[in-house]
Amino acid sequence: MPDAQTESIPEMTEVEQIMVSRFANRFYLNREVELEVITAILHTARHAGTGANVQPWKVYVTTGAAKATLTDAIIAAHKQPGQPSSEYSYFPDPLPEPYASRRREFGSIFYGSLGIAHDDVASRAAQTERNCRFFDAPVGLVFTIDRRLEKGSWLDLGMFIQNIMLAAKSRGLDTCTQEFLARYHAVFRSCLPLATEELVVCGMAMGFGDPQWARRRPQMPKASIEEFASLHGF
Repeated sequence: MPDAQTESIPEMTEVEQIMVSRFANRFYLNREVELEVITAILHTARHAGTGANVQPWKVYVTTGAAKATLTDAIIAAHKQPGQPSSEYSYFPDPLPEPYASRRREFGSIFYGSLGIAHDDVASRAAQTERNCRFFDAPVGLVFTIDRRLEKGSWLDLGMFIQNIMLAAKSRGLDTCTQEFLARYHAVFRSCLPLATEELVVCGMAMGFGDPQWARRRPQMPKASIEEFASLHGF
């Protein structure tokens, strides 16, 4: 039976349904995405909220031979001994609670859904390497920000990236943001026309999701409203 919180929520709008249905998809069909669809998504996403209209984002969109050249270079770098590091820290070390527990829970659920045990180092490494190929999605995006900007502009970039994910979902496409790829910023600089001041923030896989995976993918638990919201005056 639905809980009291669910019963009190009004029927979702079309936009809200898109938001709820979006997830980080790591499995894609071998099906091209038309340029017109990509440009339509970017046209919509550029209307993201941004302080003082600074618009601090850059995005490099690759497909076909350009993406193949890029992924080959990333894989070659990935196979080298000693892994490079990103130009920024995504998580603190150590990660405090409750965030560390949520991260461990994610790993357990995701790898468990693939039948990969915690101590199966080879299978985990193979799955990790799929990041280098943008999970075999037909489109690979790379997001950068001007390194001279402050945290507020990073918030704006996040809203731009979220707009891309939602616009893509509204057109039947799935996405997966990839902080993992930020460590290969030197590769991106060798393959793409990044300016010196650009800092690589993340990559993103985009394409038509594999429907078989969509049917069996695990649902990641989300915190209840009571855990993150404090309502006053209602």
